[in-house]
Amino acid sequence: MCLPNLLPLQQEKAAPRRSHTRGETGATAWKRTNRTTMDDLKEIYERIKFLRQKGVKMKEIAERTGFTPSVLSALFTTVLPEYSKNLGNGQPEDEALDNALAWVNNVSKKKLLSSLGSMKAALFSMDAAPRHADSSLDNGFIETIGREMRGAVALASNLSGAYISYSVSSSSSAMKIEPYLIVPSEGGDYVEVVHNNAYGSTHHGFALMNGLTHVYIIFNENRPPQMALFNICLKIPMFDRPPFLRGLYTCFDYNHNPIARRILFVKASDSLSRDEFMKMRGCLKQYDELDDEERIYYDYTCGKEDTLRMRDVPAPRMTAEDLAAEKELLKQDQP
Repeated sequence: MCLPNLLPLQQEKAAPRRSHTRGETGATAWKRTNRTTMDDLKEIYERIKFLRQKGVKMKEIAERTGFTPSVLSALFTTVLPEYSKNLGNGQPEDEALDNALAWVNNVSKKKLLSSLGSMKAALFSMDAAPRHADSSLDNGFIETIGREMRGAVALASNLSGAYISYSVSSSSSAMKIEPYLIVPSEGGDYVEVVHNNAYGSTHHGFALMNGLTHVYIIFNENRPPQMALFNICLKIPMFDRPPFLRGLYTCFDYNHNPIARRILFVKASDSLSRDEFMKMRGCLKQYDELDDEERIYYDYTCGKEDTLRMRDVPAPRMTAEDLAAEKELLKQDQP
């Protein structure tokens, strides 16, 4: 983001400087010191920009200036750029600031004007080198993942056990039948999920829970360091130890395109040992191989409306025409 020169193109004749008298309003002070104020605003913006480019967090900058991070962020990302734009459009200085502040509801003009000196001094006294801390702690979402992984152990007792999953195959109209094990990890610090797929591979992942309404299951289908996330979201019914769970999952197809499909988890056992589970294998079954109950599962998970796919477009030009071409290819894929 580039902030243009905050000085007006045509400077009016400077008025003699006078100190502020008691009872002088913020607006009057602003008119008497507009040149100094504009210079301060420009320097404050450029200094924050410099510190951010050096990797200093907005939270750390806010701590030094006495402003909350949300207020300082509003100044940097909205108020000061809008103020500069308003000046460029010919608005008077006081009006330009008022109109810039109108874009946010958490910045007081009076406090801003009275704090310019101390804010500027604090910014220029800061070391440009950021604090060295655990980078994961700077991301609230990563903290949440860790906390919810630990919290899921206490919530998952109603769901623990072995399940058989049912979903449509990526390569054919066959139904994919695969076992899953949901249990507390051996260390008891997260919920482990083990998956034996239809092609002979075993994946180890973890589960998160959104209270008692949803469970999220996450795997890496590739071997490290490659990453191919396999994500399942299951709806938890208001039912003690439900016999099945319904949901959706996303992964990659054989052309590495994202694909979303319906999935059904049917409880097989409440207390199956890991050794016994590892003897279970996944498989593919055509419709004529299914028993009556499996055909109900097939009808629920393997219809054309139960899969959302993407297709590669031959010789893409990266225009809107590619989108129409992809949709046409997807229509041709449907039976």
